[in-house]
Amino acid sequence: MKKAIQFGAGNIGRGFIGALLEEAGYHVVFADVNKEIIHKINEDKCYTVHIMDVQCSEMKITNISGIDSTTDAVLDEIKQAQMITTAVGLTILPRIAPTIAKGISLRQQSGVESYLNIIACENAIKASSQLKQAVYEQLDEATKQYADKYVGFPDCSVDRIVPPVKSENFIDVVVENYYEWNVEQAAFKGEIPAIKGMNLADNLMAYIERKLFTLNTGHCITSYLGFLKGYATIDESIADEKIYNIVKSAMTESGNGLIKKYGFDKEAHMKYIDKIIGRFKNPYLKDDVARVGREPIRKLSPSDRLIKPLMTAIEYGLPVDNIIIGIGAALHYDNTADKQSVELQEKIQNLGVISTVAEISGISDKNLLEKIEKSYKYVINL
Repeated sequence: MKKAIQFGAGNIGRGFIGALLEEAGYHVVFADVNKEIIHKINEDKCYTVHIMDVQCSEMKITNISGIDSTTDAVLDEIKQAQMITTAVGLTILPRIAPTIAKGISLRQQSGVESYLNIIACENAIKASSQLKQAVYEQLDEATKQYADKYVGFPDCSVDRIVPPVKSENFIDVVVENYYEWNVEQAAFKGEIPAIKGMNLADNLMAYIERKLFTLNTGHCITSYLGFLKGYATIDESIADEKIYNIVKSAMTESGNGLIKKYGFDKEAHMKYIDKIIGRFKNPYLKDDVARVGREPIRKLSPSDRLIKPLMTAIEYGLPVDNIIIGIGAALHYDNTADKQSVELQEKIQNLGVISTVAEISGISDKNLLEKIEKSYKYVINL
């Protein structure tokens, strides 16, 4: 039987990638540090994905098991696997890299000559490439040569809203109906697996940035403006006319940058923007603004969902006023339960807005920094 290891047994791991792999005929081994979830997976041997949208449905996921990712037992699973996927968060990838490296070494030592493809399904640009670098740092030269031949690290773009909704059975998951999983075709090693829902892409960066500049940009701006105005969820926030207008305009600005960069069809991309905003309005998801807005320093980094669209649009001489409003709102994200939020507010208090933004975002243009500072003051009165 085909075997896949899903590092990360959280909502995204269970509700999105793990579910698609199981539907494609893989036995999915969920590897996680959360012993409670792993025990429940092994006890029940199934869970339900609740698809909540205009039309609701359910998927029963049954061909599964769980394993503590901190134990050596996971190495035997890696030895037998055809695919490894992750949904752990970008900052956790370096922590699982040594385990994956040991598993690859075990495959080499055992004479395994079958192919293994490792796909990091994270909200980041080229996450699999970043994981590969971290894994290769743990390998000796002989094992690197083995991995070059037998182990692929296709980059991908993932898109599905999976809110942390509590179910009666705590391993059941609520998801939206819409999803995209675009995977870099050329980076696979061996025969490319047939997985329904996995789209093979030639120009992956176009898909990655389309998602980053649209879903991620609009989602986080909605959350930061909603947080400022005291809303609890994304659907409540986007129902506010002022927030809707800013978010749609910001997504249009970022979209115009994409159209220039990749030659996207303008009419088709504007319809894509409307579809994304329609997803924000889904009343069944009750997606928490604090969840979407978490880790604001990462979201304000040069390659992420606010600064990258901003600088891309500026590069083509396009308007960016509403993206800047979104950045101003992000700087107000003050959530004591979020480490990065606490750090961000401390930086603003000690360094001021301009120095903080320059340090986090890498922006050096004085006029642009001053516009962001003005936005920071402006959004308070929205």
